[in-house]
Amino acid sequence: AAAHMLESDWGIAADVWSVTSFTELRRDGMDVERHNLLHPTAKPAKAYVTEVLEGSAGPIVAATDYMKLFADQIRPFVPQGRSLKVLGTDGFGRSDFRAKLREHFEVDRRFVVLAALRSLADQGEVPVEKLAEAIKKYDIDSDKVNPAYA
Repeated sequence: AAAHMLESDWGIAADVWSVTSFTELRRDGMDVERHNLLHPTAKPAKAYVTEVLEGSAGPIVAATDYMKLFADQIRPFVPQGRSLKVLGTDGFGRSDFRAKLREHFEVDRRFVVLAALRSLADQGEVPVEKLAEAIKKYDIDSDKVNPAYA
C-alpha cells in the first residue's frame, strides 16, 4: 500500500521486498564477516542482503511489527552510502486489531511513505516541504506522544 501511495501521491516508484527473517539475514551477514576474517587473501564474500540491495537504488525503509531493533540488526550489511530507516513497534504491550496497532506505533503505510520521503529529502531528492504536505494529506498528528512512551 505504501508503494502505491508513493507512486500515486508523489510520483515516486518503489520496490517492496518481503523479509522472511531479519535474524537469518543477520546470521548470514555475520557468517560472511567471519569467513572474510579467516580468509584474508580470498575475494571478499558479501552478505545476501548486501548483494540484493546493491542491485537497487534509493533509501531503504524497513517496517516491522516487532521492535525497531529487530529489523535494525541488518544495518551493518546495508550497502555503504544507503540510508536505512527502521519503523517498529517499540513501546508497551497492547492488544487491538493489527491495523490499529500499526497506526498507534507509526508503522502503517502512511509512516512508511513519510519515512521514504524523509530519506529522499535528506538526500536532496525531494524538497523537505513534501514531508509537511504528506503529514497534512495523511492526517498525521505531529504532536502525538511518542508511542514508545505512551
